[in-house]
Amino acid sequence: MKEKVLIIEDDEDIRELTALYLKKHSYEVFTAKDGYEGINIVQNNNPHLVLLDILLPGMKGYEICQKIRMLSEAPIIFLSCKRDIRDKVKGLDAGADDYLTKPFDFTELEARIKANLRRSKMNANRNEPKRVFSCGNLEIDLDSYDVFNKGNKVSLYTKELQLLMLLVENKNHVFSAEKIYDQIWGIDHCGDLKTVMVHISNLRRKIEENPSKPKLIKTVRGFGYKFSTADEDIKG
Repeated sequence: MKEKVLIIEDDEDIRELTALYLKKHSYEVFTAKDGYEGINIVQNNNPHLVLLDILLPGMKGYEICQKIRMLSEAPIIFLSCKRDIRDKVKGLDAGADDYLTKPFDFTELEARIKANLRRSKMNANRNEPKRVFSCGNLEIDLDSYDVFNKGNKVSLYTKELQLLMLLVENKNHVFSAEKIYDQIWGIDHCGDLKTVMVHISNLRRKIEENPSKPKLIKTVRGFGYKFSTADEDIKG
């Protein structure tokens, strides 16, 4: 999906040349000649980034920036002939993320656009609620696969983690030792089924409150193992 950039600029030459350059570099571009038109585009098209001139007819850039910030978290880069540091500070205080003075080089402009879009994505990812599986004292971050027991991070070997996720993702389903071995080590892999028992034992030691009386990974005599869903909760 192309990233959408809105250019709010009253100088037709600058507006069209900037739009042409960005289109050639695979951006979807919207243009506006004043703040009213620009705000309308923000409301209807949700651009990923806004390039905003300060000296515009009618509503000035600082006010436009504040109004856009009320509608969107998209990065805003001021493009202005004003070079005084006080103007830059005023622009950033209005809610802008960056400030580039005219005349500018298109390669620098694109670099600024990429940097601000990258930072915006990182911030968005950090703000996304984590998906967490919780059962008793056990918590698993379903995005990073970090495992915690009583709030302490548990160090698991790869096969232990794969085994735990197999059981958790198939809660209350009973797996025979043979089926677990086939799923984790591979049906063509030559090995001893006691490997499964060892890994089950190691997992219990790391995540169970009392490994000798497990409440999470239970043995179903004559059939195999299952993950119990008692006190289960999924967050996020």
